[in-house]
Amino acid sequence: MNLRRRSSSLSAVTALLMLTLMPGSSTAQTDIPVSDAATVADTASVEADLQACPKDKISFEMVTGFVYSSPSDMLDSLPGTLKITDCLEMCRNNASCMAVNYETGLCVLFASSADVYPGALTVSDFPVFTLYVQKNCLATSPVCSRAWGFERVMGFELDGFSKKVEKVNSRLECQALCMNEKDFPCRSANFNNETMDCSISDMDRHTVVGSGSFKRSENTDFLENNCVDDPVRLCEFQKMEGRILKTVDSVFQEVESLDECKQLCLEAPYRCHSFDYNDTGDKVCRLSHHAAATLTHINDPYLELVDSSTYELSSCYNVTIDCRSGDMVARIKTSKIFNGKIYSKGSPTTCVNDIKNSLEFEIEMPYNDVECNVKRDSASRYSSDIVIQHHDTIVTSADLGLSVHCQYDLSNKSVSNRVDLQVTGEVEPALEEESIVESPNVVMRITDRDGEDVGSAAVGDMLELRFEIVDKNSPYEILVRNLIALEGGEGNQIELLDDRGCPVELSILRPLLKVDETGKILGASFDAFKFPTSETVQFRALVTPCIPFCEPVVCDVVDFSGQVKKTESYGRKKRSISSPNGRHFGTQVIQWLTGNHLDVEGFGVPHTQELSTRAKRATESDVPEEHLVVQSITITDKFGFQGKNPKKAPGAKKSSPKSKSKTVEEEEEDVVLSEALSGSCINTIGLILGCSVFLIAQLVLIVAWTAVWHRRRRNKLEEPLGPCATTTTESLRQLYDSGYPRRV
Repeated sequence: MNLRRRSSSLSAVTALLMLTLMPGSSTAQTDIPVSDAATVADTASVEADLQACPKDKISFEMVTGFVYSSPSDMLDSLPGTLKITDCLEMCRNNASCMAVNYETGLCVLFASSADVYPGALTVSDFPVFTLYVQKNCLATSPVCSRAWGFERVMGFELDGFSKKVEKVNSRLECQALCMNEKDFPCRSANFNNETMDCSISDMDRHTVVGSGSFKRSENTDFLENNCVDDPVRLCEFQKMEGRILKTVDSVFQEVESLDECKQLCLEAPYRCHSFDYNDTGDKVCRLSHHAAATLTHINDPYLELVDSSTYELSSCYNVTIDCRSGDMVARIKTSKIFNGKIYSKGSPTTCVNDIKNSLEFEIEMPYNDVECNVKRDSASRYSSDIVIQHHDTIVTSADLGLSVHCQYDLSNKSVSNRVDLQVTGEVEPALEEESIVESPNVVMRITDRDGEDVGSAAVGDMLELRFEIVDKNSPYEILVRNLIALEGGEGNQIELLDDRGCPVELSILRPLLKVDETGKILGASFDAFKFPTSETVQFRALVTPCIPFCEPVVCDVVDFSGQVKKTESYGRKKRSISSPNGRHFGTQVIQWLTGNHLDVEGFGVPHTQELSTRAKRATESDVPEEHLVVQSITITDKFGFQGKNPKKAPGAKKSSPKSKSKTVEEEEEDVVLSEALSGSCINTIGLILGCSVFLIAQLVLIVAWTAVWHRRRRNKLEEPLGPCATTTTESLRQLYDSGYPRRV
């Protein structure tokens, strides 16, 4: 089914949903416990309680993925209802309405509920999932203004985050206990239907996404509070390509832009966590309170569509600045549990605060502390740049750069921060290629998603790390393991693929898979990242050839929703073999670095040409066990701050891998000194050659002049004398004076 940009698609989907919700439609069944199933309540008494409930205490409870089937109690069926808020408002205004079924485009009202007939509530997951919403009377004062108060997930619990436990008489009392909590913001509760224990927590499925804490638990209902106030500023949405939700909460038409659709999500009367735009029709915006983390108990909640995208809320941040007499304090409140650090830009190690499992954190920056790099813009104005970094080591696209300002005052006061959400700092093209792979014929490349080599990259760019056999006719395939990323090649490092070839953190690097059917190209997609103190990221990995085919390993990875899943990746365990000459070695390492001599551990061959010959012979005679491949790239951040890291001069050479006793600065000084001495020698030789040529030219001129002079004198002496020469004494004297020899 192709729904892309068709105005008629929305009505077609609505018709499909109507067939699903009509009485008598078939639904799939699963063994999920239903709460309050021990007794069937009296319909009249429940209805009487709801009718007697004050309007300010009426609340709604949602159950996702279940459909209520009671044809005799159906009050109305309203096709064309594109917003769940409209459906709930009709139920609120109808005194007989006790529950609704809602799917995109259809609202069905009922005069009974699952608390009256628990067996009438069954799983609905084909072709789309249903939202069942039940009207309740909640003993709180007052009930929040959100569309519904709680969402119930039957047979699940949030494990490990309980803050307070009390005995209650019902599920509704547990909800009221959470809503009335004063000591901390209650985000969720676990209600045990057997023990009647109500365990409330300041966390929910969204704040602990990726932790694996949301799990199945028999006879327990997980209750998520929809009335909490989440941060709605500085919100980042993650693009999930190729899929959209089958059921959403609201559909808006004639929405002019993606940003307008995003703003509708942030301003929705419920906690909106995802949206899609232009995928089911022109200018159609669809919103949902669900994301991947809240749909783990639903079978196939997404519709796979080419060229479609769902934007899921990653996290939001509210930032306030406390300007005090001697320092400025930046306080951050986030919608997702934070593990990482907050630091001053340019001082990631000296002005930093490490954060563990927190939704609120801060950093203090004294005005006169040079380590925190607080600038004095004027006599009474201070500013600083800070970075919120999620990973402990590297900068990723999820990180934020904030520019905070304070107006100096002797008294304590709080002012709103001036934060620029746009992180559009200019990215200067820079790519440092540090590897030339010729033998053996395996290269590591950094490309875009289309396989084209990148010339430059910024944090968050979608890239791919590829390992490729150059010779397309080679009989080998390859496996990769122990992939690491290093800071500039010599500093901090993180592990991307372990010793089996499995991804360590799926949020940084995805599994290594075959790019084509030949098996000679492996690729792993990732979003560009960098280290806080360097723009150079170097990748190193061990590559193992295999013949005729490579078998992948099966890895247990934690996906973005925190669930452990199995996936394949082309790596293998480390082994040791013997060299062709009988000498044992654990790992035959070949390192290719531009401009460097190469070395093979165990062989001791220092020359590039000789090494290539031996590597070629080893390839022809036996499959080499493992090779170390190296590739580097320069990545800049997008925070918009002026960089402070000096750039390496063009043409600067790296030292040999053997030269480990010198620091990087010493090696660069040696290069500069060597170039200076080389230039000095060239100038001296040129000067000597110039002087020699000059002297030879002078000597040639002197010889030529002397020869000309003697010739002119000889010609003059041979000229005939006049008639008076024999008699005139003066003429003879002139001859003698001129050097004419006298006769004796």
